[in-house]
Amino acid sequence: MNVDAVLVVAGPGLVADPDLLAGLTAGEAAGLGVAGEFVAAVDAAQVRRLLDGPGPQRAAVLLPGPDPAVRALLVQDADWSRWTVHYDLDDTGPQPVAAGSVHLYGRGVWGLAWAIRHAVQRLRRPARRIGYGRHPQQWGELRLPPAVADRIAAALADRPVPVSRPLPVAVLLHGGFWRSVWAADLMDAMAIDLADRGYATWNLEYRRPDRHGWAATTADVATGLAVLARLPALAGGGVPAGLLDLDRIAVLGHSAGGQLALRAAADTAADTAAGRNGSRDVGGDGVRVALAVSLAGVLDLVEGQRRQVGTGAVAAALGGTPTEIGQVYAASDPMARLPVGVPQLIVQGAGDDLDLIDFNRRYVAAARAAGEDPGWLEQPGDHFSVIDPAAPIWKATVTELDRRLGR
Repeated sequence: MNVDAVLVVAGPGLVADPDLLAGLTAGEAAGLGVAGEFVAAVDAAQVRRLLDGPGPQRAAVLLPGPDPAVRALLVQDADWSRWTVHYDLDDTGPQPVAAGSVHLYGRGVWGLAWAIRHAVQRLRRPARRIGYGRHPQQWGELRLPPAVADRIAAALADRPVPVSRPLPVAVLLHGGFWRSVWAADLMDAMAIDLADRGYATWNLEYRRPDRHGWAATTADVATGLAVLARLPALAGGGVPAGLLDLDRIAVLGHSAGGQLALRAAADTAADTAAGRNGSRDVGGDGVRVALAVSLAGVLDLVEGQRRQVGTGAVAAALGGTPTEIGQVYAASDPMARLPVGVPQLIVQGAGDDLDLIDFNRRYVAAARAAGEDPGWLEQPGDHFSVIDPAAPIWKATVTELDRRLGR
């Protein structure tokens, strides 16, 4: 869908400098190639009038603020719900919203940039959201190459879509130091870029441990990966049988998601070695990871806890220190899981946090000492360059991804 503009509306009483928000809106809009407009509304009636204005070709972001009448709009069932992202600067926790709209929260002023990106990208290249569990955060977003998606959309409901060659699958695991304020929207641009390159992308959301515990997080990642074998049944006609190449699954995780990606790969390899992975021929899930890709991953949890990376994010996520819950670290720490038993690609921006650079370099050395030969890609870039389709380090990553999956 063509999106040519984004409107950002701030509700009355929002505690933030309007000039700062207006400047951020203009910069992000320019980067997305759309017109940007920021309006500080005086009351709920003006907010409603402004939101009624956009339409499918103009995305909208509402910063509701504290006004009860404005906050009531989050759940209002209206046409503009379909193209609106609601964003709270502070950590409100998940808020109910009308069908079709989205709520993000807790990322401060910088989070508005991500809200704008998500508002535009979700309209520009819509994804099909498919639940894999009962909790609201148990879902994945499937994007297909445009030609494939168009062919499926045009097919009659009772007519199967021919699959000439199954699509390789890129499973995306977002980061954010395992905290709930960060979500799957971080991976939108990556998902779109990979779909344009011929991949089926499965952008996985999962319950984060700060609100649900570490066991819920790891279980969701495992389930969200295994469900790929059943996706045609879950999605109906939107995913024809045979569309996904389950022998070419790459799991790509960013930051904390890099740890989750290597943990998932190690678990599937261990299950295969123990005969616990069912064969697809006899009805089992049979999902194998062909390649695990860590993008600026947190790959040494023990040392990460000692150094208090992310202001204590490791112990907060896992539920304690290595001394207190050694078995949890042993199961989760990529360093402790070597050899992983799955081909790997480790990607790190040279301008990132020095501790992450250290973790990644030492992980590659330890993997080689354990008899594995992970790909190692360190190039100029910061923590987010590794998930930015415009960055040279991402383009180098995709080149290596294609090569390793035989594309």
